[in-house]
Amino acid sequence: MIRVLLGPPDRLAPNPVFRSASPMRLYEVDRVVLAENSEAFAVLRGEAERRSRSALAAVERRRGETLEHVNRMRITVPVLDWNELARKAVAHRNRIDAERARYRLDHIPASARVEEVDEPTLQRWVVNYLRHALTGYDDELEGLFGKVGRAEGERLLRGRIYAAIARAYPKLADECRRQLRLRQDGDLDETDRAAGSVKFPLNRGQGHA
Repeated sequence: MIRVLLGPPDRLAPNPVFRSASPMRLYEVDRVVLAENSEAFAVLRGEAERRSRSALAAVERRRGETLEHVNRMRITVPVLDWNELARKAVAHRNRIDAERARYRLDHIPASARVEEVDEPTLQRWVVNYLRHALTGYDDELEGLFGKVGRAEGERLLRGRIYAAIARAYPKLADECRRQLRLRQDGDLDETDRAAGSVKFPLNRGQGHA
C-alpha cells in the first residue's frame, strides 16, 4: 500500500539495528498525511479490512470444523473384568518403564505386580492404559496436527476420552477428573505419565465397578 500511494522514497537511510539489512525507505511527513487523506487510501484500506475479515472468518470456520470433527469421533472404551484390566494395566506400565531405560541411562526399570501396587497408583495406571492402549488416543491427537483449533480440539478430545473411561468404570471417575485437571493446568508430571512403581502390599476387594 505504501509503494502504491507514495511511490519512491524521499531518501534512504541505513538500518540502525542491522547494518547489513536493506536501507530504510523514508518519506516526508507532508506526503504521508496527504496520502492518508486521499480517496485512494480509503479504498485500499477498505479492501485490506475486507481481506482481514475474510481471513478471520476462514480461520473460525476451520476451527469449527476441527471441533466438529472431534465431537463426531467415536470413543469406545472396552469393559473388561477389573482383575484382568488391572493385570493388563500393570503389564503395560512395566513395558513403558522398561522402554524408558533404553533412552535414559540413569533409569533402572522396576517391574511391578498387581498385588504390590496401592489402589491410587493402580487406578492411575489403569486410566493411562485405557487412554493409550485401548482408545487410539495418540492416533486421534496426531490426526489434529496442523489443523486450525488443534489446541482446543486436543482439550476437547482429552475431556471426552476421560469422560468415556469414567462412564465405563465409575470407580475411576475421580482419577479421570484428577488427570484431566492436572493436564489442563500443565502439572501432569512424569510420574503420572509413565510412573515408577509404588509398592505397598494391600488387600483389595475384587470385582468390576
